Amino acid sequence: MNDNPASATPKAPSSPASWNASPQGLAGADGRLGRPIRKIAFAGKGGVGKTALAALFGDWLARSGQDVTLVDADTALSLGAACGLEPEALPASLAEREDLVRERIGDGVYLNLTPRADDLPEAIRVAVPVGHGPLYGPRAGDKRLLVMGGISSGGAGCACAAGHLLQAMLAHVLTARDAWTLIDCEAGVEHLGRGTVADVDALCVVSEASARSLAVAGRVSAMAGQLGLTRQVLVVTGADPAELFALPLPPGLPEVRLAFPFLPGLAARQATSGSVLSLPEVGQADAACAALAEALGRT
Repeated sequence: MNDNPASATPKAPSSPASWNASPQGLAGADGRLGRPIRKIAFAGKGGVGKTALAALFGDWLARSGQDVTLVDADTALSLGAACGLEPEALPASLAEREDLVRERIGDGVYLNLTPRADDLPEAIRVAVPVGHGPLYGPRAGDKRLLVMGGISSGGAGCACAAGHLLQAMLAHVLTARDAWTLIDCEAGVEHLGRGTVADVDALCVVSEASARSLAVAGRVSAMAGQLGLTRQVLVVTGADPAELFALPLPPGLPEVRLAFPFLPGLAARQATSGSVLSLPEVGQADAACAALAEALGRT
């Protein structure tokens, strides 16, 4: 993936159906079959492009005919804007829905720590647009956004009422095994909780090509491994493969690594819009997303 679109023409991206259609999963480089990849979390240091990457990957999936649920679990709450929603269309986060928190958890001394949450995704999700670009399937899939807001605790779960409801809803979303779910996390993955992290199929550890960012990526990877999430891909944004292999990478990073190219159109767009859709380099972005899909299959 060259970051100069004039010097290289990306090959046509493969469809998700081609690499993950089998219920047994995708054959890795050693020929072994893994479990299907449907639930993918994106984590890393702030500002490294994980939200943009999640939005771009979700749009590529949708244009390949897949239905996708995108979950904004970052307190920055920028995934909706990255997916093309105007400010007035952005929903309130579940963490801010005091009515639902009181209804499901309670507001007294005794809290219901096992609240019903199976109906919440349908009740609070909003549709997000599919970008303009090539369709790799007979139709575009549906894209939906769930805005959770942040969970402030570590792996044991949050002590606050809103945190318990967020955990319950995320656990329900992650156990719907036939649906694509992309989760935009804060730095680290401990807020997913020990009860739900086992249901995430893979983690994209996102980093820039800088020592500080890669150090954070190493801590994120180690923390995820401690919680049992060992299927990981390191994605270095704004880099090409030659730069990636030349980087002095700290130990402990995921063994499967991918360079996601610098996109001048995206850099120019960010000055005036939060949306990452319909970029001038949509073909290059799609090729990078296809490469990410293949990398996930090798984990």
